[in-house]
Amino acid sequence: MHDAGVYIANRVSDKLTAVHDRIYVCRSGSAADTQAIADNVRYGLDIHSIELGEPPMVLAAAKLFRRLCYQYKNQLMAGVIVAGWDAVNGGSVYTIPLGGTLVKQPFSIGGTRSLSLSLSLSLSLSLSRFVVK
Repeated sequence: MHDAGVYIANRVSDKLTAVHDRIYVCRSGSAADTQAIADNVRYGLDIHSIELGEPPMVLAAAKLFRRLCYQYKNQLMAGVIVAGWDAVNGGSVYTIPLGGTLVKQPFSIGGTRSLSLSLSLSLSLSLSRFVVK
């Protein structure tokens, strides 16, 4: 990916971004918007981690994403899934769709083709209840 300052010059970018050692974000929406938010959160988590003297919690990362997505909801096209592991909560997944709502979930699906995948997964989970073991 090539960048020109804070602007993404190449439309092809990696949509899975590490924002800390054990925290990742899956970006959906405008590549430029989500990249700028991820960079901002990465910086905030680095400062937060230095102040605490320990790795940040996944919830802290999710709250930083939520704050930025909500604060700039009229200017951004950004939905994210924040997932990772921390010593307090173990593995965690948080979804922040367009508009900045923060939702903790056991798993999450998002992006362009998420509707068909979500329907397929939902159907599979529904049918698995009828399988006799």
